Amino acid sequence: MSPRRTFHRLAAALALATLAGAVSAQPAIDGPLRIVVGYAPGGATDRVARIVADRLTAKLGVPVVVDNKAGAGGRLAAQQVRNTPAGQNVIMVANPAVMVVAPLVFKDNGYDPERDFQPLSNVNNYEFGLVVGSAVPVKQLSHLLAWMKANPEKANVGVPATGSLPHFFALMLGQKAQVKTEVVGYRGSSTVMTDLIGGQIPIAVDTFDALLPQYEAGKVRILAVSSAKRSAFAPDVPTFKEAGLDITALGWNAFFAPASMPRDKADRLAREIHDVMQEPDTQRKFTDARMQPVVSTRAETEAMLKAFRAQWAPVVKTSGYQP
Repeated sequence: MSPRRTFHRLAAALALATLAGAVSAQPAIDGPLRIVVGYAPGGATDRVARIVADRLTAKLGVPVVVDNKAGAGGRLAAQQVRNTPAGQNVIMVANPAVMVVAPLVFKDNGYDPERDFQPLSNVNNYEFGLVVGSAVPVKQLSHLLAWMKANPEKANVGVPATGSLPHFFALMLGQKAQVKTEVVGYRGSSTVMTDLIGGQIPIAVDTFDALLPQYEAGKVRILAVSSAKRSAFAPDVPTFKEAGLDITALGWNAFFAPASMPRDKADRLAREIHDVMQEPDTQRKFTDARMQPVVSTRAETEAMLKAFRAQWAPVVKTSGYQP
């Protein structure tokens, strides 16, 4: 055999050995993985968990199941995951209501999001929309703000839940526009839309995906979206900045591991989720569900959470909100 061919064979063997070593160096996920969701099946957070779970099953080679633990606005799930023993394969999908807002407004929250959890990967962002029903004869944000100033006794703003991010976004909006906003909490997005369409409430703030069906049906008007650029799902709706009010805000869904999980195992799960979110088919499933997919490393997710807490903590604290 020629020296050149021998060299190439040795090089190939070395490359395979290196690859095998890298694969074997990854900590095994030794048994089924449970993804806990703090809400009932069918909601946005639940859809996020199920899209990612399907792909993780193939990548990890173990069953990945979604476990819905609804209750206390997602806090019950966080309390349970917080207490997970180190040997169990349990992670959680959570949103800002659980990981940012709740610890600021509940005196005995049952968990500390920074001490008790490890961020793994942010997987999607979502915007908020300001919407009016037919009872408010305006088509532009500036006209609505003028109407609210002229009719403060009527300017109630519906939100899908008290203490939710749409609740605090409505308060942020009022502060920025120097308009008094009376926030009315409902039990979910569908009840807000029912009262908005029926004229029982003139204005609402909700996540953009929740508003789109009624907007597309022509039953409500979305005056502005909270993202920095227009939503791909409704490009005719201006941003708040375009509409004359310099305000931006996003919500998100992210995966977290309990602090008890060994760091190397958490690192592997973070990498696997990151890789899943890079797949075109996964991104298509998110956009089909009208959610914005995000590909985020562990470090990027940690930086996002830090910036998010810095943005929202003053808003929540100065609101004086008490559950």
